[in-house]
Parts: sequence; structure tokens; C-alpha cells
Amino acid sequence: MEIKRVSGNIDGVVVGDLFGSRLDVLGAKLHQTNQRGISCLKDEEDGLHIADAIVLNGGYVDDDDQWTFMRYTGASEGKGRDSTTGRLLRSQSWEYADNAALKRSYERERPIRVIRGFEGDKRYSPPKGYRFDGLFRVTAIRTATSKWPAPDGSEIDICQFDLERLPDSEQALSAMGSRVAEALEAVEQILEEPGEERYPEARTVEIQRLMRSVATSRRVKKLYDGQCQLCGLRLLGPDGEPHSQGAHIRPLGRPHNGPDVEPNILCVCPNCHVRLDVGAVVVDENWSIIVRATIFGTPMLPRLKTKRSHRVHPDYLRYHREWWEKLGTRGQGS
Repeated sequence: MEIKRVSGNIDGVVVGDLFGSRLDVLGAKLHQTNQRGISCLKDEEDGLHIADAIVLNGGYVDDDDQWTFMRYTGASEGKGRDSTTGRLLRSQSWEYADNAALKRSYERERPIRVIRGFEGDKRYSPPKGYRFDGLFRVTAIRTATSKWPAPDGSEIDICQFDLERLPDSEQALSAMGSRVAEALEAVEQILEEPGEERYPEARTVEIQRLMRSVATSRRVKKLYDGQCQLCGLRLLGPDGEPHSQGAHIRPLGRPHNGPDVEPNILCVCPNCHVRLDVGAVVVDENWSIIVRATIFGTPMLPRLKTKRSHRVHPDYLRYHREWWEKLGTRGQGS
């Protein structure tokens, strides 16, 4: 019996869930196939095909992933791309079924599930496998010219899509995340009501902290078995289990807008979490740890402890370092 596929969130799948292969993504009903980038299904309104999901996995040279916003290149019929370089061999067409379906989703304002693969932008990609990163909406479409010409030197037209991430209240969150999202929405409504007593800004910030993906942070902490990447300390509780925290290098929320992904998270002890948040320590471009303020307790390691399976991205370390160089010890932590 054919399993009915739907647009939008999938029951039992939450933002941040990791899948070992494209077959696992297919099995979770997140995507239609285990190879193509654009997934399609029939719209219940009229039976015409709309797109319900895309995979970002290092496909085209014209793709531009900025976490909450992306510029996505449509599909090519047949062998229209060099799999090694990502260069297109010929122009794309809006008549091609996959592009037409994604265009129709734009016209009908249908949500698109975004799955990022391990071969995509290293700032946001999972270290292995594929990760469901939530619902987006296509906000604009256009015919554009590819950065690279065809093998014969002629220009190549591409079908280009802009996508923006939908608000947290429309994402498939865990049970706790859903409750926090509702609380955050209620607080924001109160803040917007004129003449009412306003909650302090710190209240909203604290609620936003709770919106983080626990699963992503847990994966990083498990990889290091609770050992701090900054000082090397491994705290054990009475139960014999390690106790550590996941710290975002480029903080979440305004004004930093850092992503909740493995390359932006460090496994740290509680003391080093504070040290990182207040700019007492930063990490140099050669991965050495720079102490910027007097520190008592466990000394810092000479270099950031890393593992090959945890690709800390230098862009986040640079952002954190430059932020504190500019503001000193003032600012907002993660």
C-alpha cells in the first residue's frame, strides 16, 4: 500500500533530527527520492505537482546557503551537471517537472522542508549523514545567469529560488520546544500591547535560550565524552556520568544570529562556558587559546581540543574573536 506523503512537518520528526543516509531520509517521508534534490508530490487541491522538500548537499556552484536564507539552483534534466565541479553543462528550463513544482510551491506559498547533507556548506552541514533543518518558504524566483559558462563558453540560464526559514512557531519542535515557543509568542504579544506593563528584555532573551536544539548540543558533548575543549576538564557527577555544556561560539539570536549547528558548538565545562560568553577567552586563527582576562581555576589548554569528526568552523571563531576585540568585555553571550 502506498504511504501518503504530506507537505509541511512530518509527525515524529523534529528540527535537528539526523539521518545516516538518503535512504533513511526517504524512509522518514521527508523526501520523495534518495537521489534528486527536489522532492515533489500531488497537491490535494487539483492534483498538480508541488515541491515539498529540497536537499542541500553541495549541488551547484550558484547555490548560496546563509542558514536562515538561501539561494537555491533548480534542477537539470538528465546529465546537465558535472558531478565533480558542480558546473552546469546547459541551461535549465522552467518546464522541467521539478522546477515547475518548486515554482508552483512559490505561487501557492507552500512550505518546503530543507535537509542539509554532509557535503554542503561546511559552516552549516552535519559532520556526516543528513539533518532536517526545518520549514522554509520560497520568497522569490528568477531566471539568472550562472557564474560559470558552458563548456563551449556560452552563458547558462538557471532557475533560481530564494528561500527563507519560517518562524519557530511553525517548525516541528520537540514537546518542550513547542511549549517554550508558545510562551515566547505570548511574551512577545504582551510586549507589543500599548499601555501594558512590559516584561524586561532579559525575560525574552532567556526564553530564546531554551529554544536551542538539545539534540545537536548533545551530539557534540557525547563526541568528547564531556571533556572541555578549552581547559580539558571532565566533570563527573555522583552517578559517574560526565557533566558538560554545549556553548555556541557565535551566539544565537539578535544581534549575532548564529546557527544551531555542530560547527558552531563547543563542548565545555560550566566555568569555560562563562569564560567564552564574557570574552575572557577567545580562539586564535591557529586554534591557540588566548586568555584575555584573569582566570582562576583550571588553566586553559594551549590549543582548542578538536576531533576530526567535529568540524569547528573558523568563521565562528573569527566572529567571536572580533566581537570581543571590538567591544572588550562588554556584550551579550550565547
